[in-house]
Amino acid sequence: MQKEMYHHTIEMRIDMLEKILDNASNEIYVLDENRRIVFCNKVFENHYGLKRSEVIGKANEEFFKQGYWTPSIVPLVFQEKKAVTIKQTTYYGGELVTTAIPLLNTAQEIELVVITAHEPNYKRISYPNEQRNQEDNDIHAPESPIVTNCEKMKNLLAFCSKIASVDSTILIQGESGTGKGVFAQYIHSLSQQRSGPFLAINCAAIPEELLESELFGYSQGAFTGASKAGKIGLIESAHNGTLFLDEIGEISPKIQAKLLQVIQERQFLPVGGREMKKVNIRIITATNRNLLDMVEKKLFREDLYYRLNVIEIKIPPLRERAEDIIPLTYYFLNKFNHKYGVDRLISQECLDLMVGYSWPGNVRQLENIMERLVVTTDSMIGVQDLPEMIYQQAKVHSHSSFPASFDEAVEKIERELIVNSYKKWGSSRKVANDLHLSQTRASKLIRKYCQHID
Repeated sequence: MQKEMYHHTIEMRIDMLEKILDNASNEIYVLDENRRIVFCNKVFENHYGLKRSEVIGKANEEFFKQGYWTPSIVPLVFQEKKAVTIKQTTYYGGELVTTAIPLLNTAQEIELVVITAHEPNYKRISYPNEQRNQEDNDIHAPESPIVTNCEKMKNLLAFCSKIASVDSTILIQGESGTGKGVFAQYIHSLSQQRSGPFLAINCAAIPEELLESELFGYSQGAFTGASKAGKIGLIESAHNGTLFLDEIGEISPKIQAKLLQVIQERQFLPVGGREMKKVNIRIITATNRNLLDMVEKKLFREDLYYRLNVIEIKIPPLRERAEDIIPLTYYFLNKFNHKYGVDRLISQECLDLMVGYSWPGNVRQLENIMERLVVTTDSMIGVQDLPEMIYQQAKVHSHSSFPASFDEAVEKIERELIVNSYKKWGSSRKVANDLHLSQTRASKLIRKYCQHID
């Protein structure tokens, strides 16, 4: 009887301990002497989208090799046999401060390792008598808001850090939904103008007749219905800061001419005004159109194009960086779990299908779909919860046959390269330049593969 009560008490204590750990705000997991996971709390499950049953008993090394976190803290703690702390990067793009604490037996051998992890706190303590200039010197570059595991994207972020300190105009190119506005804000946050305003406007979203007054403002009585006091435009409001003009390819020739003057002379004339106003701003523009093609067709001023394109940033579409799909999926899963106060998980089958999808709407489409899935599903997000377009595309791919031979595989890749390049550029000379071919070979391949293209 006494033995049964003892075991019952132990079970109650274990149950109570699990409840305490599950309600902790930090990620916690425990390894045995063989480096296998013997416990993980709910925060751990939510961070990585894993069920406890999928984790318990497995070697920590398995999850490290799959890229769930890097670097691994485990070899270090087993070597040192004392508490160690490092910074880790997770495969959904986040950063963690991770501490591993070994529990030793009487022989000073490790029996268990308790690992806790939390997001770093970058908040800086300020002191009442601290001088403002010292405060400015201590400002550190903010964390990138862009989640990526893609080397091309990491290089792009490093490039943004490099050019942020100068005030040259920047043209950001990329498909809709790739995050052009996020890049613009990131550059501003690293720039000398970071303490000034960041103002953004979508040039395609405002009627042409209103866009001029929105950008340049107007003087009193400039037109019928205008405010008697006049209005300050975005260009003047962005003084000592950054103005981000999205969809720049949609502006009219008249506005193109006035914008050119702002860039060249750092001054502008409000609508209906008589006196020029000086302004100190950095201009970042973005487009999903081929501005050079528009220049050739006389739809966009050549002089303005070269003024805007001092520094060019090209953001690759999501389909060209499949390694970012899973990190972004978990990033948005955590974001919307937090927003709506839920704890949704996502199955591996779902992730596999999402990696195979082409994402025509890019990161914005992925974000919208993840919000819908978090809101409309219960507990585990499964294949049946995915939008039909993702499931159907995966089905089509699974039924498509692979080329029967090496030559067919090469021809398939060659066809895709030529067709895509010809659709983009429309001439053998430009295709040759794009794919580093002779023009003779490019012309031959275009005749072979592109007869169906008008």
